[in-house]
Amino acid sequence: MYKKFLLVITSFALLTILFAACTIRDESTISSGPQVRMGASTFIDTTITIKKGESITLVDTSPATHIITNGTWDGSTQKAAKEAGAPTVNLTFAGSDSKSAGPFTTAGTFKLYCTIHQGMNLTVTVQ
Repeated sequence: MYKKFLLVITSFALLTILFAACTIRDESTISSGPQVRMGASTFIDTTITIKKGESITLVDTSPATHIITNGTWDGSTQKAAKEAGAPTVNLTFAGSDSKSAGPFTTAGTFKLYCTIHQGMNLTVTVQ
């Protein structure tokens, strides 16, 4: 009786290890490179410096919705603007997700902001 039980448990353990070892991961969803984290109504990281040609991954760490685009908040006024050489950014986050912006192919300083949350500005410096 115990031999059969031991055989079943051992077989189950081996199958579990086999399936765990054969896990397929979608590499396109694994972020690599520079990241900027966003909270409920702010950029947790308000500035980032990257190399020319890199993209940034914006990571929404909260369930809050964000719409990130080119420009900045000036006090309580939205100032949509795209600096020369900046990639066009228009990303909508549903909460607790991440998306890529870029690539930034021109050296300079570029501004991004959330159109929903006043004062939520990001400065991207490209070297």
